[in-house]
Amino acid sequence: MSSLDVQAPPNPTTLDPEKLVKNGTNSDDADDLSPIEEVRLIVTNTDDPTLPVWTFRMWFLGLLSCALLSFLNQFFAYRTEQLVITQITVQVAAFPIGQFMAAVLPRTKFKLPGLGSRKFSLNPGPFNMKEHVLISIFANAGSAFGNGFAYAVSIVSIIKAFYGRSISFLAGWLLIITTQVLGYGWAGLLRKYVVEPAHMWWPNALAQVSLFRALHEKEDRRMTRAKFFLVVLICSFSWYLVPGYLFPTLSSISWVCWIFSNSVTAQQIGSGLNGLGLGAVTLDWATVASFLTSPLISPFFAIVNIFVGYVLTMYVAVPIAYWGLDLYNASRFPIFSSHLFTAQGQKYNITAIVNDKFEIDLAKYEEQGRINLSMFFALGTYGFGFATIASTVTHVALFYGREIYERYHASYKGKEDIHTRLMRNYKDIPSWWFYILLAATFVVSLVLCIFLNDQVQMPWWGLLFACAMAFLFTLPTSIITATTNQTPGLNIITEYVMGLIYPGRPIANVCFKTYGYMSMAQAVSFLNDFKLGHYMKIPPRAMFLVQFIGTVLAGTINIAVAWWLLESIENICQDNLLPADSPWTCPSDRVYFDASVIWGLVGPKRIFGSLGNYPAMNWFFVGGALGPVIVWLLHRTFPKQSWIPLINLPVLLGATAMMPAATPLNYNAWIIVGTIFNFFIFRYRKQWWQRYNYILSAALDAGVAFMAILLYLSVGTENRDLTWWGTDGEHCELATCPTAKGIAVGGCPVN
Repeated sequence: MSSLDVQAPPNPTTLDPEKLVKNGTNSDDADDLSPIEEVRLIVTNTDDPTLPVWTFRMWFLGLLSCALLSFLNQFFAYRTEQLVITQITVQVAAFPIGQFMAAVLPRTKFKLPGLGSRKFSLNPGPFNMKEHVLISIFANAGSAFGNGFAYAVSIVSIIKAFYGRSISFLAGWLLIITTQVLGYGWAGLLRKYVVEPAHMWWPNALAQVSLFRALHEKEDRRMTRAKFFLVVLICSFSWYLVPGYLFPTLSSISWVCWIFSNSVTAQQIGSGLNGLGLGAVTLDWATVASFLTSPLISPFFAIVNIFVGYVLTMYVAVPIAYWGLDLYNASRFPIFSSHLFTAQGQKYNITAIVNDKFEIDLAKYEEQGRINLSMFFALGTYGFGFATIASTVTHVALFYGREIYERYHASYKGKEDIHTRLMRNYKDIPSWWFYILLAATFVVSLVLCIFLNDQVQMPWWGLLFACAMAFLFTLPTSIITATTNQTPGLNIITEYVMGLIYPGRPIANVCFKTYGYMSMAQAVSFLNDFKLGHYMKIPPRAMFLVQFIGTVLAGTINIAVAWWLLESIENICQDNLLPADSPWTCPSDRVYFDASVIWGLVGPKRIFGSLGNYPAMNWFFVGGALGPVIVWLLHRTFPKQSWIPLINLPVLLGATAMMPAATPLNYNAWIIVGTIFNFFIFRYRKQWWQRYNYILSAALDAGVAFMAILLYLSVGTENRDLTWWGTDGEHCELATCPTAKGIAVGGCPVN
């Protein structure tokens, strides 16, 4: 924990900002400016290599924040309102705590036995920005780079909670750690292509740089950021007692259902959780920030794109298909549900079609018949999901293809920018570190697939295929993300491919998806964090070790918390067996489970192929691929119409990608709150927004998180529930009913 000279370069180099003249050029050397304007505006061209990074404060706050976020996010992952606490909460909260530690910790220097004459100190001086960055990197690992928890935890969850089978803790832990770390190996080898070049500028990293600089500015105000954070934290913590325990109905105020208590159609329209959510509102920050993360940190243009796509899908396409056309006998099923159904509207008994080998029992499958989906699940999730995948490829190729090629070409042959030259002062990471990490992780994954195959089902060749897909897509995806801030996903493609090659084995399918999709996603996130460290002049070896240690720690805590909850909460994830006000409905894992059934157990041929009900959905691939071509041709034909290139079909078509598990209420609340803060307040109270917006978001998240944990540990574990009208859900019991004539479902009127 030395805090002095561990990462200091031998020949420190800094630039004098006084040499920068007013027009943005350097009086001595124009090459000192980044070729990207946004980078020039936000990132400083200076570095102080003497700032300590391996400090006690960094390790203490970094490990604590990583552990805390991984615990909280995994805890919330099983709840109806899945609050994701991202690194921004720690980024804001760590600043006053770090300053406090710098003020109170002793500055005495001491020696440690066996480490020679080197002296250590718990307090090397003021809390600095580089420490702060590494603490945030730890926190980012704790939140699984914004995903909340390690993706592979859902495999453990569906095996234990949905399929009712068993998996050993060791197998689950190995699965989580290897899928989280595998991509780091080849990502590190790609740094010279997508991190060091100036043209690979990673827009997302700039937002973090801007916030770091804002927090470290000196304040001379009555209401400091730290004081504002504390006030909002206390208010958020106190208020969540109401929707979180005393009056849960406030989480989803679906007043249309209260007025039309006997109308199925009205409740389908008005239910915020199981319908279209028209008129539904919430007084619960957990509902606002669930799934889509905090709307306060989402730029307004992104909110508008999602709003347009969401409205077109949820309030145009789905109602027409359900009530107007009755596509695929949609009226036999709920309009919005992630459950799977029989042709008669009953919930499909998945466990009945799984044999002793954890494979599909075709005879039992034929007894129940083909699987049916709700209209939104079929159209909004998979139909538009197929279109999104295809449109991403053509949109990026047509609108960004030349730019990506030119920037990649420039990055390969262009001169080093000032930030890359400053980073040369630090010891780089030897390539063999990444080779060893890649080899070790791959070998452990291979051992898992061979010797624990009865638990994960995936054959060794499946691992090779998944790694090959992830590796091949990492570089182009990183280039796309670094230049356009769009990150195409491989989840549906990997599911589809493995479902065709190796059908009938659900766990093999989700394991293949996780190794193929998450290895690439983790690699891109790893590179994004490295670019942040590049801008902030963090020693590369410090970045690597913090990312690696944080990822392993977070994954370990993720599975420990998941195991604890899965073993201790009766009927967890079984929403038909849980009380009406129970929060343990596992919406994300429900979708993950359904995907394992659709793509793995039953297979795409029996859902979207000739043996299924939805082969026409494959045309969405064609439509999605052609859509950007039409927009591009319009742009070429009418170049003066500046609004045409703003039509971003991948964003519009993929607006509802989080639904389900997200609900219309989540989207409506997110859009409204985001518009208020990132349009109106940003436009008319910009100074307030600049000073307090991110702090407000972090404090609201933290207050809800701490109260939720307190409620669970105090009243949840003791089953001390309140029973009255305000704890009985949203009171839209008929929203999950079908509207077709003659379909009898328990608890629903028969038309």
